[in-house]
Amino acid sequence: MDMQKTSLNIVPIGESQSLKTRAYEALKAAIAEMNIYDDNAVLRLDERDLSARFGISRTPLREALAQLDQEGLVRVVARRGIFIVRKTKAEILDMITVWAALESMAARLAAEHTPPESLTELRQLTDPYDDVSRKMGEYSDANIRFHQAILRASGNPLIGDIADGLFLHVRAIRNRTIFEKDRAQRSIVDHRQIVTAISERDGDLAERLVREHTLRLRAHVEQHVDIP
Repeated sequence: MDMQKTSLNIVPIGESQSLKTRAYEALKAAIAEMNIYDDNAVLRLDERDLSARFGISRTPLREALAQLDQEGLVRVVARRGIFIVRKTKAEILDMITVWAALESMAARLAAEHTPPESLTELRQLTDPYDDVSRKMGEYSDANIRFHQAILRASGNPLIGDIADGLFLHVRAIRNRTIFEKDRAQRSIVDHRQIVTAISERDGDLAERLVREHTLRLRAHVEQHVDIP
């Protein structure tokens, strides 16, 4: 049976005063949406193909790729091509550890002062998913948005900015592993406990629950996930 390749979903970008910026943002978004840790992920980028699909010349595209190279999202290899960067398992484990520290502090801050609308958003991303077996794809997306919502609820934009550098890789690993073992059902339980702690303004508990939740992901990756 043929295996479907996972590749970039490219949307053409129109004319603007800064095509390089538009190309950079569009390409970064496309990489973020792609599961780069899928076994069939196409990691090599074709400059000519990207130029045609974006609908721009190769000059602003090369400038955008150079910026992504500086940020470590792609690697430009002389005489070989351009490749989306996939982290090693050790690097992924370190990233999850840092994410646990950032998000747990975000949860503490959220418990201290998050407005009612943020609590409503967190509940909406948790309450509808009693039976995740029926809503697997939908819950996978809601799971990621839940963690992003906690970062926003902290009221500290710097936490979100730092976490953004880890997001692409941590998101891909969460999506890849969420339905392994009993992680999905456990995730629902954890999320509801976290929302309750934040709602009750218990910063100590919210911080601990989020840290333990994310470190369980780390333990699962360490024990069960092979990353080429």
